[in-house]
Amino acid sequence: MTNESYTTFRLEQDKAVATLTLDRPDVRNAFDETMIAELSCAFDEVACDETIRVLILTGAGAVFCAGADLNWMKRVAGYSYEENLEDARVFAKMIEKLYRIPKPTIASVNGACMGGGVGLVCACDVTVASTDAVFALREVLLGIAPATIAPYVLRKMGERWARDYFLTGRTFDAQRAKEIGMVDDVVAPGDLDAQSRRWAQRFLHAGPDAARVTKALISRVAWSSIEDVQEEMADVIARLRCSAEGREGFQAFFEKRRPSWDSGE
Repeated sequence: MTNESYTTFRLEQDKAVATLTLDRPDVRNAFDETMIAELSCAFDEVACDETIRVLILTGAGAVFCAGADLNWMKRVAGYSYEENLEDARVFAKMIEKLYRIPKPTIASVNGACMGGGVGLVCACDVTVASTDAVFALREVLLGIAPATIAPYVLRKMGERWARDYFLTGRTFDAQRAKEIGMVDDVVAPGDLDAQSRRWAQRFLHAGPDAARVTKALISRVAWSSIEDVQEEMADVIARLRCSAEGREGFQAFFEKRRPSWDSGE
């Protein structure tokens, strides 16, 4: 990995697990154009690096991500429609890249998570939050909407709770986020890293190719009718059964041993 080329976060790797730590604590890890561009490149890098099998996303300091950087907001407020459209497209594409990384992703939320930060969290597969984490989608209070992150947040919290938190902008805590399906585990701040890594170890039991195909399958099937995907899914399982990884998985099962890829604890 080329961590030294990034200025707004740290990207580090420990064996098969990469950790991306947002690292702008002076502005509460808020987004600006540079961070958005760098995150987009980093997500491409993680997606293509076969030595990385799990990604953990977290924030430096006491805040996960405060949303938009105030100086960036001042700049976009003066943009034309065309400039705003292009800016929004760049941000939307960055979030989509995180969502589509073909390996498991874990959001490790260490503090306040606002606006676009909630989009990052909801684009991940699993979220672990500390008890002092708080969330809010305050866009309506600024006269705008959480539009580019809405597809991912709605998939996690559902329409029922989006009508509350999107339309009121009110803050909710980690336990509430778990109750509405946005967070998987809530732990004490001192246990956050360990619990995130426990999730990473669970994911390392899965075949890398199987994980890649399964992530794509979830996205494809979730919003499709049975009729639309039935034949496609039959093709998916047939190809996986015939693959080298599939054959190794079956063989390991029959021989009562771990498959070659299993590095989980």
